[in-house]
Amino acid sequence: MSNSMKKIELDIVALSHSVTQSHNYAVVLGEQDGTRRLPIVIGGFEAQAIAVAMERMTPNRPLTHDLFKNALEVFEADLKEVVINNLLDGIFYARLVCVKNGETIEIDSRTSDALAMAVRFDCPIYTYEFILDAAGVVLEDNDSPQAANASRRPKKTAQKPVSLSGMSIDDLTKQLDEVLANEDYEKAAKIRDEINRRSEQG
Repeated sequence: MSNSMKKIELDIVALSHSVTQSHNYAVVLGEQDGTRRLPIVIGGFEAQAIAVAMERMTPNRPLTHDLFKNALEVFEADLKEVVINNLLDGIFYARLVCVKNGETIEIDSRTSDALAMAVRFDCPIYTYEFILDAAGVVLEDNDSPQAANASRRPKKTAQKPVSLSGMSIDDLTKQLDEVLANEDYEKAAKIRDEINRRSEQG
């Protein structure tokens, strides 16, 4: 097997709002035994699906990824690993490697969905050397995630707190995006609870 096809294990090291494109988020993967990072731009829904699972928040009704996890479990299939296996024209491709009755089944997936599943099954995430070569970035010491976050975070201005119950669903949804962008999952949980409460009443 050539070196470029060597499997490298990655961890999710950050989930942040992408600075370059509005309405997009970036999930940053880091190699376990190295300094390279693989930033991948994903949509807000998938970012939320990853954040919810990472923060062990349980939505009242299963999200799509929870549904897929439940379905796999009902059919007694286990997600063993996720492999980001290709990069074409700036788009990452991934595969879910499942095992059922000792047989390995591979399912093609969007990378963002694959990551949301990996977090739910607590399974390893891999990619290949050729992908890290092409798209990986090395963090310098002075360019730590904390430093990047600190410079990017908007300064907090004194605002009169608006009670969640007084906000419209649209405003709540907008605010949810904002607090997830600032990685404030505690507030996100409160807003999500309020949205869930409304949708149950409605």
